[in-house]
Amino acid sequence: MQKQAQSTIVPILMYHSISQFAAAKFRPFAVSPTAFAEQMSYLHEQGYTPVTATHYIEARTVGGTKLPERPVVITFDDGFADFYTDALPVLQQYGFTATLYVTTAFVGETSRWLRKEGEATRPMLTWQQLAEVVQAGIECGGHTHTHPQLDTLSKAAAQHEITHCKKVLEQHLGHEINSFAYPFGYYTALVRQLVAKAGYSSACAVKHAMSSDTTDALTLTRFMVAANTDIQTFARLLTGIGVSRAAELYLSTRTLVWQTIRRSSTYMANSLPGKTVAR
Repeated sequence: MQKQAQSTIVPILMYHSISQFAAAKFRPFAVSPTAFAEQMSYLHEQGYTPVTATHYIEARTVGGTKLPERPVVITFDDGFADFYTDALPVLQQYGFTATLYVTTAFVGETSRWLRKEGEATRPMLTWQQLAEVVQAGIECGGHTHTHPQLDTLSKAAAQHEITHCKKVLEQHLGHEINSFAYPFGYYTALVRQLVAKAGYSSACAVKHAMSSDTTDALTLTRFMVAANTDIQTFARLLTGIGVSRAAELYLSTRTLVWQTIRRSSTYMANSLPGKTVAR
């Protein structure tokens, strides 16, 4: 086993949509283009250098690529079309890279999995746009095929979501896909094992904490940048103090309770006459 090359605390930022328009239930996940531009300008002014998730993981091993003095990992979940129109130009302005996690079943279509949030028609990136994104130096990673809650699926269904996503991305983009992000941040020990078996070298969760060389590469911690994240809060996130200890405990407890409710509900639904395990 390779030894760690350096001890560095790294903030990993999580975005979803960069847009000023959103339905009420999706509003927290849509950061306005103006706010995003201000945040990227702040990173530039403060001397932060973005690296991809894969670069970060490779730098944690002896002989790996070294990290810059002030590293940050910028990630985007889902693959919304507004990444191409409203995020990429700003990233390019500063010579920034990022990691974009793609939900492959909806490429070139709309975000149909967000029907309950009133966002079923939000445009998704096309394969042509994704090819251009890769050419621009952005890393593409997997985010499952249909964006399910992986911890509620059967082993076979979860495995298909994880491996098929990787296969589709590699076929269309023509290179190996190394990074993954769990939809909703939900995973179990089994799901983590399936991600490792599929050949991903890293996977992002949420957890609202800084990542370091002691953080499991397959459960990397991230801070969510929300619609109401002002520049002062954004600055605190970069130093790891954007979420108080009390808030961290609340978020952790809420996640555990919510996971129990979801898994129990899924089990009961699949136990009813005529019902089968979700595929």
